[in-house]
Parts: sequence; structure tokens; C-alpha cells
Amino acid sequence: MTTNNEVNNEQEKQDEDHSSQPPHQSEHEKEQELVKLLINKEAAITKAEKERKTHEKKTKQIDNSSTWRYSKPLRKWNKLFSKTAESKQYIKELEANLQETQKELYATREQLNEAMFDDRKLDSNQVHEVMKDTKDEGKLMGFIDEAVQKKKQQETNYTHALHYAARLFMNEKTEYRNLIYSNILSGLKIEEIPEFMMRAGLDDESIPLKQAASFRASLNMRIRQKQLTESLPEWVLDEKQDAYTFMDRLGVRKPWTSDKKYKHTEIPKEEGIVIKPADGAGSRGVYLVYSLNDIIDIKRSKTIDSWDSLIETMKTDLTSDWVMNDEWFIEELIFENKQEKRPASDIKFYCFYGKVGIILEITRVPEMKYCWWTTTGEHIRTGKYDEDLFKGKGISADEIELASSISAKIPAPFIRIDFLRSADGLVFGEFTPKPGNYDDFDQLTDQWLGDYFIEAQGRLTNDLLNGKQFEEYKTFIESLTK
Repeated sequence: MTTNNEVNNEQEKQDEDHSSQPPHQSEHEKEQELVKLLINKEAAITKAEKERKTHEKKTKQIDNSSTWRYSKPLRKWNKLFSKTAESKQYIKELEANLQETQKELYATREQLNEAMFDDRKLDSNQVHEVMKDTKDEGKLMGFIDEAVQKKKQQETNYTHALHYAARLFMNEKTEYRNLIYSNILSGLKIEEIPEFMMRAGLDDESIPLKQAASFRASLNMRIRQKQLTESLPEWVLDEKQDAYTFMDRLGVRKPWTSDKKYKHTEIPKEEGIVIKPADGAGSRGVYLVYSLNDIIDIKRSKTIDSWDSLIETMKTDLTSDWVMNDEWFIEELIFENKQEKRPASDIKFYCFYGKVGIILEITRVPEMKYCWWTTTGEHIRTGKYDEDLFKGKGISADEIELASSISAKIPAPFIRIDFLRSADGLVFGEFTPKPGNYDDFDQLTDQWLGDYFIEAQGRLTNDLLNGKQFEEYKTFIESLTK
């Protein structure tokens, strides 16, 4: 039996042992030490190079001096030769030392890079600087290979540890198990969640499986589906003119649009039009033509004062690969307030087969501003565009119902439906099966929209099994093959 005195003595012994050990060095402290070492190595290189140049200069002076050339017999040959030889030997030693110091410097930089990526306080700008320096040194490919392996190994180790920790509580009290499972689930990706934890979630609703939902992962898988099957229902609508055909069948208002595509030098000089690249994404290459000397470059947020300047700017779009192909179309310029020359704002509905998840309101003039809405009229932050938010005007129930009803006619779990807000209501803009930078949503939003996606897949499957025909969509598809 252990007495209290024995316990106290043992504890004191442990305290003494711990006090004799050096304190644990944090990742930040390790990084600071490596930075100091890096500074010292770079200083050593600078000093060695300076000394080498000095001795080279002295050697050349000796070799080229008139005294050396004309007074050889009168000089102490051995002494002077010895001095020159010593100088040249010193240069060789300096060069060898310089090479060794440079090797140490590179090794130190690699250690520093590793420490920086392990530093939990490292921000994205610092990561970008490290990557840029690594590329400039011609070591990026090697770094990528090593980083991929280290990331995989690190994630594997953490995943195994969390899996085993969960297994240790499989047969514990339900409330203990559920608490542990909930905490562990928050640290696992969807593909990392083991079957026994998913099974427990099916049997006990108090174990949240929201970590298994991800909008990002769902869209990634959908894109992979497209690669394997070549086409998906929502991607047919990605083509602008085909989307307009579908909207005509549904009786939804859309802008007037040109029937043909133009080269940038062939676009007709018309006022009250929007010029867009045929294969564009976002606002690159989009121009609002109020008049021939009052044109707005949407992406650059600037005014162009002549048609010739517009053509030159479009040429820059092409040469800089902002716009890939010299194919453009024109459409009606929709105003939210024509007297004030205020163009329509964008209203983008994230639709999940008959349900709207969130709505993005965008104003583009005089600068890009964003506002996220829930279907209940609440402002939210999503992790995307958080630095450029504005109050917005809001979305009506009728507008939400319009977007919902359109998406219910498309046999796909997700599609974004974009509108323009005119003075007298919404005007259809385009369908977007893959929103740009959909991976920028924060974790909560990603999981929330992921639930919408999964639930939409379930409803769509049930409707198909129950014989829903999607008549408007089928008729539209048939019209494309004629």
C-alpha cells in the first residue's frame, strides 16, 4: 500500500526531474532560433565574399606592379612569392568556406520553411512569401513532392490517433461516448470518418453527423461525375444561349441578346448594351456601354471614354488571358434606375432542387460590394467576400419563390440561378453549376450548404423513383438535338 508520504516524495522527485530538464521549446521559438541562424549564415557569406574580393585585388596588384616586374633580381624572391602564394591559398580557403557556408544556409532555410509550416500562427501571406522564395531558388518541385508526403503522413497519424481514441469509448456510457464522438467528428474530413462512428450516428440522433456534409466535397464529387459521364443535367444549362432557350419555355424574362458572336474589332457600336465574353466567368471582359464615350469596365472598376479605348482594353483582356477566346456577344443593358444610370444589381440564388439555401446580392458600380442573405431575410457572413460586405436591399418572398420553382424543374441537386434586378423586377441572367471559388466558404457555411446538397439529392432520387417527368426540361433537351 502506498502512503501519502510516499506519494508526496514521488511527486517531489518528479518535480525535481522536470525542473532539471530544459523547458519545452515552442514552434515559434524554434522558428526564431532558425531566423537568428539564418541571419548569422548570411552575414558569414557576406564577410567571406568581401575578404575574398579584397585578397584577389591585392594579388592582382602584386602581379601587375612595376616593382614586381622590374626589380625581381633585387627583391627577396622567396619572401614575395611566399606572400603571393599565401594570398592565393587564402582565397581558395575562403572559397571553400563560402561554399560550405552556403550549403549550411540552404539547409537552414529548409529547416526554417519546415518550422514555418508547422507554426500554427503562420498566415497566408507568409506562406506565399515562402513559396515565392522557394520557386525563385528553383526548388519548388522538390518542395511540393516533400510537402505532399509530409501532409499525407501527418494527416494519417492524426486520423489514426482520433480513430483509436473514438474506439476507446465505443463501450463507455452513452453520454461519454457521444461527447467524445462529437469532439472527434469536428476534426475529421468526410472521408476520414470511420464506419463505426457513422453507424452510431444512425442509431443515436444526439451524435451530430454534420461534419459528414460538405458543399465543397459535394461539388467536387459532382465535377468528378461530369468527368466520368461527360454531361450532367445542370451543365447543359451552362451555355448561355441554351439557358435563354430554357427560360423562354418557362416564360421567365431575360435580356435581349445578340444571335451571333463577334470578334472584339467587329462588335457593333451601339449604346445601352452589355459586352460579355462568350466563355467568360465572373466580371472579366464585361463592359457596360451607356454611350460611346461613357463605358464602364466592370472588372477594373473604371470608366472608358471612347470606343477606340474600349477596343484596346479588350485587346489587353485577350493578350493577358483574362479572356481566352476572341468571341463576344452583346445583350440589353438592364438598369435598376435609368435616370441615375445605375445598372442592375446581381441577385444570385444558391438553389438545391426546389429550395433556396442562401442568396448573394452584388452591386458593381462604383465598386464591387456583396451582401449574403438567408431565405428568412437575415444578413450572414460566410467567409467569402467578408472584407467587401454592404447592407444590401434584401430579397422578397416572391423572388425566392421564383428561383425555387425554376430549380425544381431541373433534375439536379444544385444549381445557382443568377438574376439582374431591374426597375420592374428580376431579369434572368444565367445558370451557374459551379460557382467560382466555392471552396472559400467557412466551415460552418460549407457544412450547412452541404446538408442542403445531401437532402436535395435524397428528394430528387425519391421524385425520380415516383415517376416525376421533368417535362419542361425534357422538351428543352429534345429541342437542342433538332
